[in-house]
Amino acid sequence: MEHVTEDDRRRVELLDLVSKKGLKILELEDLKQLQILVETKDYTHNKKAQKSKVKLLAKINATIYDIEERKKFN
Repeated sequence: MEHVTEDDRRRVELLDLVSKKGLKILELEDLKQLQILVETKDYTHNKKAQKSKVKLLAKINATIYDIEERKKFN
Protein backbone atom coordinates (compact mmCIF):
# COMPACT_ATOMS: atom_id res chain seq x y z
CA MET A 1 0.00 0.00 0.00
CA GLU A 2 1.24 3.46 -0.87
CA HIS A 3 2.03 6.01 1.79
CA VAL A 4 -0.47 8.86 1.94
CA THR A 5 1.29 12.22 2.22
CA GLU A 6 0.02 15.53 3.55
CA ASP A 7 -0.10 16.77 -0.05
CA ASP A 8 -2.33 13.81 -0.95
CA ARG A 9 -4.66 14.62 1.94
CA ARG A 10 -4.80 18.31 1.03
CA ARG A 11 -5.42 17.54 -2.66
CA VAL A 12 -8.28 15.18 -1.80
CA GLU A 13 -9.73 17.71 0.66
CA LEU A 14 -9.71 20.49 -1.94
CA LEU A 15 -11.04 18.23 -4.69
CA ASP A 16 -13.86 17.14 -2.39
CA LEU A 17 -14.84 20.78 -1.82
CA VAL A 18 -14.67 21.49 -5.54
CA SER A 19 -16.80 18.47 -6.41
CA LYS A 20 -19.47 19.53 -3.93
CA LYS A 21 -19.48 23.31 -4.31
CA GLY A 22 -17.42 24.23 -7.38
CA LEU A 23 -14.18 26.11 -7.89
CA LYS A 24 -15.62 29.50 -6.95
CA ILE A 25 -15.85 28.41 -3.30
CA LEU A 26 -12.05 28.39 -3.01
CA GLU A 27 -9.87 31.38 -2.23
CA LEU A 28 -7.13 32.35 -4.69
CA GLU A 29 -4.38 30.78 -2.56
CA ASP A 30 -6.33 27.52 -2.28
CA LEU A 31 -6.82 27.48 -6.06
CA LYS A 32 -3.11 27.99 -6.64
CA GLN A 33 -2.29 25.26 -4.15
CA LEU A 34 -4.78 22.89 -5.79
CA GLN A 35 -3.28 23.69 -9.19
CA ILE A 36 0.19 22.69 -8.00
CA LEU A 37 -1.06 19.58 -6.22
CA VAL A 38 -2.98 18.37 -9.27
CA GLU A 39 -0.16 19.21 -11.70
CA THR A 40 2.36 17.20 -9.70
CA LYS A 41 0.13 14.13 -9.33
CA ASP A 42 0.95 11.47 -11.93
CA TYR A 43 -2.11 10.00 -13.61
CA THR A 44 -0.38 8.64 -16.72
CA HIS A 45 -1.28 5.08 -15.72
CA ASN A 46 -4.99 5.96 -16.03
CA LYS A 47 -6.00 7.57 -19.32
CA LYS A 48 -9.42 8.72 -18.07
CA ALA A 49 -7.95 10.27 -14.91
CA GLN A 50 -5.27 12.03 -16.98
CA LYS A 51 -7.95 13.52 -19.24
CA SER A 52 -9.93 14.70 -16.19
CA LYS A 53 -6.74 16.23 -14.76
CA VAL A 54 -6.18 18.27 -17.91
CA LYS A 55 -9.79 19.51 -17.92
CA LEU A 56 -9.66 20.39 -14.22
CA LEU A 57 -6.39 22.30 -14.64
CA ALA A 58 -7.94 24.31 -17.48
CA LYS A 59 -10.89 25.23 -15.23
CA ILE A 60 -8.59 26.11 -12.33
CA ASN A 61 -6.45 28.31 -14.60
CA ALA A 62 -9.53 30.11 -15.93
CA THR A 63 -10.86 30.70 -12.41
CA ILE A 64 -7.48 32.02 -11.21
CA TYR A 65 -7.36 34.34 -14.21
CA ASP A 66 -10.88 35.63 -13.51
CA ILE A 67 -10.07 36.34 -9.87
CA GLU A 68 -6.83 38.13 -10.72
CA GLU A 69 -8.56 40.21 -13.41
CA ARG A 70 -11.30 41.24 -10.97
CA LYS A 71 -8.65 42.30 -8.47
CA LYS A 72 -7.14 44.64 -11.08
CA PHE A 73 -10.39 46.56 -11.35
CA ASN A 74 -11.18 46.75 -7.62
